[in-house]
Amino acid sequence: MSQIFLMGECMAELQEVAPGHLRQSFAGDFYNTAVYLKRAFPHIDACLLTAVGNDKLSDAMLAHCEQERLDCSSVLRSPERIPGLYWINTDAQGERTFTYWRDNSAARQLMSLMDEAVRERLTHADWFFFSGISLAVIEPQDRPLLWALLADLKHAGVKIAFDPNYRARLWPDADVAKQHFEQAFGLCDLLLPGVDDFIQLYGVKDAAQIRTLLNPFHITEVVLKNGPAEICYIAGDLMETYPVTPAVNVVDTTSAGDSFNGVFLGARLSGMPVVTAIEWAAATAGLVIQHPGAIIPAEIFNHFWESMAK
Repeated sequence: MSQIFLMGECMAELQEVAPGHLRQSFAGDFYNTAVYLKRAFPHIDACLLTAVGNDKLSDAMLAHCEQERLDCSSVLRSPERIPGLYWINTDAQGERTFTYWRDNSAARQLMSLMDEAVRERLTHADWFFFSGISLAVIEPQDRPLLWALLADLKHAGVKIAFDPNYRARLWPDADVAKQHFEQAFGLCDLLLPGVDDFIQLYGVKDAAQIRTLLNPFHITEVVLKNGPAEICYIAGDLMETYPVTPAVNVVDTTSAGDSFNGVFLGARLSGMPVVTAIEWAAATAGLVIQHPGAIIPAEIFNHFWESMAK
């Protein structure tokens, strides 16, 4: 069985479903990626690497993760902190804005809570996924511990996947974010960025310019997402584009990139060719954005996936 660890922060999500009525669920970019990966490819062992508290909300969060058949055996517990929380507001075009309460999040202590048993477990994985949000939420003084861990994983033969998923509000300034992202570029085997990441941080949006920018990092594979526009795949001197069929009824784009990442990673871990992985990942993202919230109902996803796999 192929195994992937996904690192980050899972939060309680609040979304207004009617005036004065909120729906509570759980989400977070790495968690969303893990859910869609596991739903699409149940034969893959999808393991969460995060930290939660000792409170009832943390218990409910882990129970929810286990209902999605995610491996929570490496989830750590903070004796003094609790999960983060965010409220999502979605406009008529499906674009969203967020309000966060995460300064006291247990996930910020992940690296300082990690013990040798967890580190050893990670070295036996096939893949390790993290994002720019995963990086940002870790306490700044603990980030060197993450870089050391990733170097150890690379040495052990674990493949590294990274999605910059740049969120300006999480960083002191763009230069600090770029410094950390470029360390990640130098370590990752698979990069899953959005064009917006490069527009905001480097002022470039053309795929050829982005390839030139990334050349010094010698990344094996880059899958460049661009909303409803075409996907660009870069591997060495190869650069190919794949069309995307835009969704007709966009409701909520919260988990578009995360669902793409999950299915793409699962497809590649399952040995599928790039063209199939991109096609299935883009179709999944197109489905997800037609429904509210980060995680769509399992029955809707399963019906869609059965039709995809025929």
